[in-house]
Amino acid sequence: MNYESYKTVEDSRTEWLKCIQYEDINGSGRLFGGRLMQWMDEVAGIAATRHCGGYVTTAAVDNLQFKAGCFINEIIVIRAKLTYVGHTSMEVRVDVYIEDRDSGQRRVINRAYFTEVHVDEKGKPVPLRYGLKPETEFEKAEWDGAKKRLEIRRKRRVEGF
Repeated sequence: MNYESYKTVEDSRTEWLKCIQYEDINGSGRLFGGRLMQWMDEVAGIAATRHCGGYVTTAAVDNLQFKAGCFINEIIVIRAKLTYVGHTSMEVRVDVYIEDRDSGQRRVINRAYFTEVHVDEKGKPVPLRYGLKPETEFEKAEWDGAKKRLEIRRKRRVEGF
């Protein structure tokens, strides 16, 4: 690919915190999953925008996993980072944690991979200017995993899923 230059994962890492309020809770007394998905989508979009320096739109969400519930007054942390960059699209990993008020320790409650597409003002996909340079072994493993997820998405599209 013909990128102008490369950015690192850290260049666009994004973190957002929220204290859960009554308006965020569903009828079972837990954080409403749809609200959490909205926040995750927003944070993924911000990370992708920070990487590409332009507009993005969400094309797919993979492996959305609700691992635990979240309740009123708990602090959640949503962290997003790029895992892969293609020609017009980027994959963004989004992890959601509950942060313990006393210790500051975080435990994962949700994770997903978002595909964000770089678009122009009219919503047409445009090539990315910046590639992604994985630096750590973990970042390289995420890159490899992203390529596998991309291939699975392509197969599913062909099969009509």
